[in-house]
Amino acid sequence: MNSLGRFLSITIFVFIIGGIGGVYFDQHVLPAIRDNKWLSRINFLEKTAENVTVITRTEQVTVKEDDSVNEVASQASNAVVNIISIGTQKDPVTLKVTSENKSGTGVVVTSDGLIVTYRTAIIESGATYKVLLYDGSQYDATLQGIDNFTNLAYLKVDAPNLSAISIGDSTAVIPGRKLISIGNSFGEYQNRYGAGLLSNIDKTFNLAGLTVASTEKLEGVFDSDFAGQDAYVGGPVINYNGDMVGIVGELTINNADTYFEIPSNVVQHSISLATTGTLDQQPYLGAYYISITKEYAIANNLSVDRGALIYAPSPSGKQGLAIIAGSPAESAGLKIGDIVTMVNSQAVNLDNPLSNLLEQYKKGDTVTLAIDRAGTTMNIDVKL
Repeated sequence: MNSLGRFLSITIFVFIIGGIGGVYFDQHVLPAIRDNKWLSRINFLEKTAENVTVITRTEQVTVKEDDSVNEVASQASNAVVNIISIGTQKDPVTLKVTSENKSGTGVVVTSDGLIVTYRTAIIESGATYKVLLYDGSQYDATLQGIDNFTNLAYLKVDAPNLSAISIGDSTAVIPGRKLISIGNSFGEYQNRYGAGLLSNIDKTFNLAGLTVASTEKLEGVFDSDFAGQDAYVGGPVINYNGDMVGIVGELTINNADTYFEIPSNVVQHSISLATTGTLDQQPYLGAYYISITKEYAIANNLSVDRGALIYAPSPSGKQGLAIIAGSPAESAGLKIGDIVTMVNSQAVNLDNPLSNLLEQYKKGDTVTLAIDRAGTTMNIDVKL
């Protein structure tokens, strides 16, 4: 029995080891033989590899977002408010006065109660305002001012220690980046979320809403692919770190609503004007222009491929339509067809358009504009 038992044990052991070796040889050695141009030529080895099928196993890997949209936006959501504008409207024919209410989105930007929104999200004149916060509380608000350069509106509530939104660096946002939009315009506190992509940075879009740009309006906005953007006007667009990178705005151009985002760095500058009470100190030049692109320069045979071409907002080409009468631009002798290439020491280009460079100054400041006039370079001093 002992001899038989030892024999059976040895036999089983040999079969186990041989089986493991055979599986390894079959799965790893034979495929290598088939793929090796030298070994595969040996007759014996070639035959052993004839019926070998190499199977490539593909594993399905589930990639999960770091957080849900709600979790990413949780902190920013607490800074989003509902603004209720209560006003009146008089019929010009019957002179009948009727009430007019509007609900829009805003966002708290300072803990002491400063709120920013886009001007079309509220009733601007002759209205009173109520602000609904995330915790269910409501406050009376006063309109602090309108930034005509960005179309941002500022309201103030008398409430301490509010949850203010974190503001990110909009220059770090590139097309294709995932963004989240938050709106609250339902007449009661209820946040709405949208997820999308930054589609484009439109460097030549000017808030004047014309075929040409205005020196008194922001140029350069974000384009995104959010659905139903009318529900988010005045609200923040945040990145996946929860930082605000823009405010949703809108313009009606050729009877169609156009939506965009005002970059957060521009919003940050506007906030500084609102907090210091200097929104009325913004500069004024009084001219219309076209930001020159390489395509425009080639198509119009220009000698330069950057700068701001002073141009009329109509095909008439009249000086009076390109330069506003009585403006600093007219007083300084700026003419239609001039190309502004520098503001003081800063070059005018798509990343630094003329209107945005001028916005760095205050009313009453004097700046030197470098001008290309029919191929001749000159400097013009302008008191804004």
